Amino acid sequence: MISRETIDEIRSKLDIVDVVGDFVTLKRSGQNYKAKSPFSNEKTPSFYVVPSKGIFKDFSSGKGGDAITFVMEHEGMSYVETLRYLAKRYNIDLKEDHQRTAEEQSQYTERDSLYGLMNYAKDQFKDLLFNTDDGRGIGLSYFRERGFNDRTIEKFELGYTLDQWDYLSKKALGIGYTSDLLAKAGLIVVRDDGRSYDRFRGRVIFPVHNLSGKVIAFGARILTKDKDQPKYINSPETDIYHKSHVLYGMYQAKNAIRREDFCYIVEGYTDVMSMHQAGIDNVVASSGTAFTEEQVKLIRRFSENVTVMFDGDAAGIKAALRGIDLVLKGGLNVRVVLLPDGDDPDSFSRKMPETELKQYLKEHAKDFISFKIDLLAQESGHDPIRRAEAIREIVTSISLIPDPIKRSVYIQETSTLLKIQEAVLQTELNKITLTERAKTTPAEKGRNRNMPGPPPDDVPPVFVPGEDEPVSTTSIAARIERLERETVRMLVCYADEAFEPEVRVIDYMMAELEDVEFENYIYKEIFTAFLENYRNGEVIDPMYFMEHGTSDIKNIVAELTTRRHEASKGWNAESIFFPDEKEIVHDAVYSCVIRLKLYKVQGMMEGKVQDMKQAKTDEEFEEHFTIFEQLKGAEKDLAAVLGIVFSS
Repeated sequence: MISRETIDEIRSKLDIVDVVGDFVTLKRSGQNYKAKSPFSNEKTPSFYVVPSKGIFKDFSSGKGGDAITFVMEHEGMSYVETLRYLAKRYNIDLKEDHQRTAEEQSQYTERDSLYGLMNYAKDQFKDLLFNTDDGRGIGLSYFRERGFNDRTIEKFELGYTLDQWDYLSKKALGIGYTSDLLAKAGLIVVRDDGRSYDRFRGRVIFPVHNLSGKVIAFGARILTKDKDQPKYINSPETDIYHKSHVLYGMYQAKNAIRREDFCYIVEGYTDVMSMHQAGIDNVVASSGTAFTEEQVKLIRRFSENVTVMFDGDAAGIKAALRGIDLVLKGGLNVRVVLLPDGDDPDSFSRKMPETELKQYLKEHAKDFISFKIDLLAQESGHDPIRRAEAIREIVTSISLIPDPIKRSVYIQETSTLLKIQEAVLQTELNKITLTERAKTTPAEKGRNRNMPGPPPDDVPPVFVPGEDEPVSTTSIAARIERLERETVRMLVCYADEAFEPEVRVIDYMMAELEDVEFENYIYKEIFTAFLENYRNGEVIDPMYFMEHGTSDIKNIVAELTTRRHEASKGWNAESIFFPDEKEIVHDAVYSCVIRLKLYKVQGMMEGKVQDMKQAKTDEEFEEHFTIFEQLKGAEKDLAAVLGIVFSS
């Protein structure tokens, strides 16, 4: 197991902005950072990173925690796997308390084992490429003939596999991996009779990485002219590889995409590699398949701007156009670069120096709708029927754009270019939009609007003394829960702050609330942790819960310590003063504690009213009534402190 010393070192070196920034494009917002949620599809950013506290909070999905939690949630890694990833990122040597026993090894999740096996296979393929006669003579020669230098080969961790039926599987079985795991990783194919063979044989290998750099799949190209074999074969879907969620080269490109704020999209492995070698790193490949919603979301984490490269093949362009409609629907801004006829990104990138290549791509980039208008207008010519179909197809693409302003601009642009009345195009757009809406079921419409369900109708009313109307039994309970939440927030945010001279916030709150019983189980656990550590002479902070808390507690603590809004600096410049809560912490804490006590007393009074109603003897009634009167006195005293006056 990873030693406590190593875990502490990892935590001490973590920079949550750097860690989260590897996966999400963050923009500064006051002292914090924000972005669109990487866990849900949203239009308005509600994902926050608070560097001062080392936490993130996603108000869209409810997830929250520290850098370790983020990587676990985002990448689906286990705790141990996440620690190993972060240790590697920060160049920390992993120290283990002891060697894992066979029992401990078996406790590793299958997912961990799959990652380990895929990494082992990658290392074997790399070794075969550089250190065997066939690897150097066939695989390495192929890559170098294609113009790839050693730096590019290493960057993409390319490899080679021998033309043998069981080379890899024998090696893997020899060090303890099982046939079952090899099959689940997609590295072997199991026949109906139970026999198996290596999936990849006699091919050059292109590893596919996830965002954190782990190998999750392989693509393999054959180098012979065997017509009975496909040119490329790829890993099948596995527990760690879902093709529709992955774009080739995203791991190598993500930082450049964030820096340049746009992403080039090409078709294949070698297109990506050639562009990187030419000095253009913000490029990924769709691997010859139509885009999926998950891939669009993946790009959107780093930029909302994409430029698709097309070669001059008309059939290929037409097929690609249909796939790009989904990118428009995902809210991305799409531009197109049409390369000279006969060229693809791989060949074209080799024909000119980096500066000229970048200039060409910049000058020839055209917004997608205008490109589609020109293309379809040329195809339809003077045929009125084909022209009408082309116009309808263009308007259909425009209807997919979620931004109404962009839709309006493109309708105007289409009207001008095709010389057709804007009103006619707008009518067609409305017709398409209404048709699509009609396809949505009522249940889906409700979900899309995030409509809440109906309130429960089985809560019986009760009467509270001093009020003429019945109120829900949840009214006081809801107030108590809100105040428990606020009490815990004050502790999490200000426990070690001064309440008054020589008295900290935690000193005051522990003295006043030591005997208060919290009702919400999460707030109760958080308060109890503060209380127990306080009794041991320690004051804990949010990071304590990030390390020791459950996922629910991490989410709540992250939410309680994250501010979604801050006053603009301009307000103070205009002499409009907004005090920071920290400056009025005494009043805020004092009011919170008194109000919590008040609502707790009112809750007990409600209980006594019910007890009096259910009393079977005069003595029982008198006993409950006496306690009720005492509570009523306490209620008045607490209310008076807050300036609230109750009638007798």
